[in-house]
Amino acid sequence: MASPLLPSPTPLSPKSSFCSPSSLSSATTHFHHRKLHRTRSHKQSLIRRSAYSGVSVVDPPPPPAPEESKSEFVASLKFKLLSVVSGLNRGLAASEDDLQKADGAAKELEAVGGPVDLSADLDKLQGRWKLIYSSAFSSRTLGGSRPGPPTGRLLPITLGQVFQRIDILSNDFDNIVELELGAPWPFPPVEVTATLAHKFELIGSCKVKIVFEKTTVKTSGNLSQLPPFEIPRIPDNLRPPSNTGSGEFEVTYVDSDTRVTRGDRGELRVFVIS
Repeated sequence: MASPLLPSPTPLSPKSSFCSPSSLSSATTHFHHRKLHRTRSHKQSLIRRSAYSGVSVVDPPPPPAPEESKSEFVASLKFKLLSVVSGLNRGLAASEDDLQKADGAAKELEAVGGPVDLSADLDKLQGRWKLIYSSAFSSRTLGGSRPGPPTGRLLPITLGQVFQRIDILSNDFDNIVELELGAPWPFPPVEVTATLAHKFELIGSCKVKIVFEKTTVKTSGNLSQLPPFEIPRIPDNLRPPSNTGSGEFEVTYVDSDTRVTRGDRGELRVFVIS
């Protein structure tokens, strides 16, 4: 008795959304093509064996697990992204070519990692995250795509480490920036840590809104004995239109040690757990 024809598997097009990238990268397509090839070969083998033994095959068992699992593939894409952004001084030294390479590597990881749903995994945001790359810093200002003090020779400001401290229980969202402020000779530079305190809320499956509350500055180094002081907040009616005191970003990839976000002005940021 002839075996019934087995339908060829048809790849499904991923649903486009802000939280789920609409196009797959070449690396992602290659990964799925390998799985598709193994599935077809396995089914063809079953058809030949069923024709020889006279047994119909209606619902074949699943194909064997691929040699390269999804987790291993994701790990390789994470390594690729971190390798691309390393040496760019958080993005301050990034050229246009560097920006494109970083964006491409991030899109590959986002596509394979799949959509992020923080409503079910909000605890993945918890912790202290170290910023290792921001495409906004290529503008050569500490504010990125928003107004901020310039880096370089105009002002003697050197950017140190940048962290995000997130507490999902209190909804605290702090941007912590280490700075070195130049001083006239013979005085040494002044080291300070500025903490920009925000509150955050989840406004979508992967979108986060933050609202600014206050900025606190604490000296370190030789002046660490000085108490912290709070910088007065600019009244809302005096704020420029480009500085509303709030912002939004989407978490496009997150796991236990790596987080990728895209801001409301298109900036790409990469964090690792600290």
